[in-house]
Amino acid sequence: MGKAHANALARLPMFFPDAPEVERHMLVGRDEEALADAADRLGFAHTATDWEAALDEVDVFYNLGPNHVHAEPSIAALEAGVPVLCEKPLAPTLEAAAAMRDAAAATGVTAGTAFNYRFVPAIRHAKGLIEDGELGEIRQVRGRYLQDWLVDPEAPWAWRMDAELAGSGALGDLGAHTIDLARFLVGDRVGGVDRVSGQLTTFVDERPVYDEDGGVAEYRDVTVDDAYSAQVEYESGATGTFEASRVAAGHKNDHAIAVHGTAGSLTFSLERLNELEVLRAGNRGYETVLVTEESDPYVDRWWPPGHVIGWEHTFVHESYEFLSAVADGGAFEPSFEDGYAVQRILAAVERADERGEWVAVE
Repeated sequence: MGKAHANALARLPMFFPDAPEVERHMLVGRDEEALADAADRLGFAHTATDWEAALDEVDVFYNLGPNHVHAEPSIAALEAGVPVLCEKPLAPTLEAAAAMRDAAAATGVTAGTAFNYRFVPAIRHAKGLIEDGELGEIRQVRGRYLQDWLVDPEAPWAWRMDAELAGSGALGDLGAHTIDLARFLVGDRVGGVDRVSGQLTTFVDERPVYDEDGGVAEYRDVTVDDAYSAQVEYESGATGTFEASRVAAGHKNDHAIAVHGTAGSLTFSLERLNELEVLRAGNRGYETVLVTEESDPYVDRWWPPGHVIGWEHTFVHESYEFLSAVADGGAFEPSFEDGYAVQRILAAVERADERGEWVAVE
């Protein structure tokens, strides 16, 4: 995430000249030697190992750390009047996410949750079609996020596999993105989520920690899910199905969402992020819409029509919108309130799994 966001900040003045002027001032971490190397590569002028001291030196704070360090520094920054863009999920627990939401509301300082997929041009185009009623009444939403980086049982242990550090596994790491996209695309038309079911599964209970020579130093417990699935019922009566996996062989970054209505349907896949599959009323099949016209969101900032963009561009769009909101003293979406709303659904899926039954979203 450090690379992705630093690259975005570096691209802003070249492609978004109306963006606020930005200096990559300070990079915060734990190891001074590693920090110095990273700061040189990522273009930061200074480094610090004390995030509290760093807050006195910056005008905006990007919190890109592991989930368990989202709440305390972000809340401190907001209370110091420093705007915050925090990576997702907002926090490891619903309680911590609520505290972050409340801090943003109490201080009135600009705060955003980094759901970067909202800023894909094809997703923006899809939202426009839905808002214009092209799909009719929304009946069903389907979302999946499949990866395979943990298929090998000897894949190394990392903080994302520890419940105290991450909160959850595929559910929070991947599912948060899909649930937010569903809220963004159809939330205004189907309302909130009333109740959910949930199943969380861990296939490998422990994973190795390797030493410098490549040998196994120890095995550590995996305390989060490798995969999850959920059903949701919306206030309107529409239904949704969501799943994510980090052990889905053959899937590198397969994030897809489909919306079905009474007059049409659409499907998006991150692996083909410049395209949108659209079924319109009266047509027998889907048409592939290449979302690369100058009239499409953000596209005029990049290349001539038909020239595609990639994953890294979503972070540029995100930073442009966030920093513009900061400069104007306005609100940014997705906000901490949006991050908390997603967290409520994640927590409900976990409760549903624990109880083995449908549960209300509290």
